[in-house]
Amino acid sequence: MKKKIMLLGGNFYQMTATKAAKEMGCYVISVDYLPNNPAHKYADEYHNVSTTDKEAVLQLALKLKIDGIVSYASDVSAPTAAYVAEKMGLPTNPYDSVYLMTRKDLFRPFLEKHQFHVPKGKGFTNKIEAKAFFDTLKKPVMIKPVDASGSKGVSKIEKEEEFSAAYELALSYSSAKTVVIEEFLQKEGYQIAGDGFLVDGELQFVGLMNEHFDRLCNPLVPIGESYPSILSEPLKKKAKCEIQRLLQLLGMKMGAVNLDFIVDKTGEVFILEIGPRNGGNLITDAIRLASGVDLANYTIRAALGMDCHSLVEQPIHTYVSSYIVHTIQDGIYDYIELKNGIEADLIKSHLFVKEGEKISRFEHGGYGIGAMLIQHKNIEEMCYRMDHMEEFIRVVVK
Repeated sequence: MKKKIMLLGGNFYQMTATKAAKEMGCYVISVDYLPNNPAHKYADEYHNVSTTDKEAVLQLALKLKIDGIVSYASDVSAPTAAYVAEKMGLPTNPYDSVYLMTRKDLFRPFLEKHQFHVPKGKGFTNKIEAKAFFDTLKKPVMIKPVDASGSKGVSKIEKEEEFSAAYELALSYSSAKTVVIEEFLQKEGYQIAGDGFLVDGELQFVGLMNEHFDRLCNPLVPIGESYPSILSEPLKKKAKCEIQRLLQLLGMKMGAVNLDFIVDKTGEVFILEIGPRNGGNLITDAIRLASGVDLANYTIRAALGMDCHSLVEQPIHTYVSSYIVHTIQDGIYDYIELKNGIEADLIKSHLFVKEGEKISRFEHGGYGIGAMLIQHKNIEEMCYRMDHMEEFIRVVVK
């Protein structure tokens, strides 16, 4: 009998997990509140239930007698997956730890308590108290919602008169109506992203990537990742040790974790976020194409209680980046101009919009209009292209 796997979410980026589960011969149950999401058509059945309603998802899971549950590339549904699995005795990480990892106002104090390097910061539900704290901080300051993804509602400000608008913006994207205010960290080199994978509590795999931003648009919102990271081997080892220590403190035992950290000019590692799930933006696809390691497959295996000890890091045989197609100005979408030989290196390209549709300047991840996977000849070409993508890909608007 086929194993029943419930997948929370069915957007384009989550199709990777849906297809992986089908290729493994699983019976796939797709769940979210958006019936037109593209991954649902690959599932065996779809249920219109909000992935953040953990009690409703639990009742559905009990009714369907599932064998495993996954929140792929989604922070907001990760606590639901852990909650349901815990209640049903299915493989999972601790619900309390998963929830903490998805809340910036809880995660930062945990890091500080356990002597990790963290920026000075705090969560607030009261604007007056938040402003008083803001006044004490060294500028610039980051203001962000505690529970949003895709860099939604994030601002970097220096002046007092910018505070009110930045606070209200962050608040508007927070379901918990809580805002984090913290000092800005100056990184040395690239911000580092990527995915790790736990087997029996040990980081069996760590795939670090360079995170890229569009200096012509919102410099706080990632526009893609490139693999592998150019971080030095000693710093990679240092980061892995810090992340492993954190995951052990949290009691995390299995499955994928999405990594986000920086290294400062003194060589100290600052963990920004560790998501209790696979990364979005085709991160696992890029890792698979570059190294042959299929983390989506192992994510399904782990959720079903299958052995994952065969997962090992593999040598890189090509250089791959994921790229969020976006525009730097509002307008009506016309077409995409591909320049300077980039078209020949496109592995995958998918647009979410059609000619004549209104599109918006890329202020957060939700304004991406497509996704691409791009292959490169070497690491230098990869980094140059991703840092100067306006020379290779241009979204033309009317």
